[in-house]
Amino acid sequence: MTDAGTADQREIIDVGTFYQLLTAQLESAYGRRHPRWIRGEVAKVYEKSHLYVDLVDAGSSSDTKRPVLNAHCWATQWNVIKRRLSDDGVTLKAGTVVNLFGYVDLYAPSGRIGFTVTDIDVAGLLGDVARRRLELIARLRDEGLLESNRSRPVSPVPLRVGLVASRQTEGFSDFTGQLLRSPYSFAISLVTAVVQGEAAPAQLVAAVQRLDDEGLDVICIVRGGGSRGDLACFDDERVARAIAAARTPVYTGIGHTGDEAVADLVAHTSAITPTKLGEDLVEIVDEWHRRNVAEPARRVIEATESIVEEATEFLGERRRTMIFAVRDRLRAEQRHLVATRERLDLAVRYTFDRADRWLETVHRLLQAYDPQRRLDQGWSIVSKPGGSIVRSVRDVVTGDGVVIRVSDGELTASISTREEKAG
Repeated sequence: MTDAGTADQREIIDVGTFYQLLTAQLESAYGRRHPRWIRGEVAKVYEKSHLYVDLVDAGSSSDTKRPVLNAHCWATQWNVIKRRLSDDGVTLKAGTVVNLFGYVDLYAPSGRIGFTVTDIDVAGLLGDVARRRLELIARLRDEGLLESNRSRPVSPVPLRVGLVASRQTEGFSDFTGQLLRSPYSFAISLVTAVVQGEAAPAQLVAAVQRLDDEGLDVICIVRGGGSRGDLACFDDERVARAIAAARTPVYTGIGHTGDEAVADLVAHTSAITPTKLGEDLVEIVDEWHRRNVAEPARRVIEATESIVEEATEFLGERRRTMIFAVRDRLRAEQRHLVATRERLDLAVRYTFDRADRWLETVHRLLQAYDPQRRLDQGWSIVSKPGGSIVRSVRDVVTGDGVVIRVSDGELTASISTREEKAG
């Protein structure tokens, strides 16, 4: 009764007036002219031009009883803050502890108190990101994963290259350009993956695992330059563990500045850019080619040239020797021929002289026995008409005709008688 009577004496106001009074109180203490910093853990985040964040007390250990503040950042201000976060590689997500600067607002139709964000403590977020990165690196080191992939043996001629990249990026073109312009036949197996954003870690992990089963010489992950936010996926624990667990050596060529990404730390080898990574692979093959092909070939060529030179000198010497020997032999043969010719000349002259003397002797002998001389001396030769000489009376018979040859002609006669000498 007392309470009711007391209530009757008080001023009664409607709901709208109550919210007006409440809003005025809040504005006077925490309104637009009196902004405050609030620290909390992101429980839920949603973005659709504007940013909506459910912030809970980071100091409470109970998930069910932690107080919740519904914060929002209007698109005009959020676009500016978002660019700053992206440039520094910071992403707002559940579990992030963040400092928000803004003021209280009261939405009477739903009876909800909200918080309009005008700024976010990027430095604080960077510190939290760096802390969580260091914690991840420490865990990987304690588990021996920083050295796991580095212990994988690399083929001396890594021509079978697995590539994780986004095809339409400069990083892809820069890396593949180095391999394709080289004099070697690189075989590139590409698995495309987005290389920034929330979907990137899962796709990078799937790509590495797929290529790891193909028996390649090396797996290369490449991405061109970008902001820290663009490259945040390469600090993801899932990506780091996938690289460390790969049986194939993993090379990274992530074009960023500043500290190395966690992916670089667990990879077998890292390069500062995709171009440099391509150059490094070509250099490995080029060094192997130099040691095992070019250098042995050079030694073979030098040895061959030395042998050819020695053979050329030997042949030249033999040629000179043969020329001198042939020349000397020809000269000797010429001298022999001259001597032989002289001996032949002497022998011929001697033979002719002997023949002349013999012919002269024969001539004189023939002259001595020449029938004409006998005829001139008065002798005659009787022959039959056929030409046979009558040597005996028995060679003719009475009545035979004979020819009688005398010194100055022939006579024809007939045998009338024949008388033999008494024996």
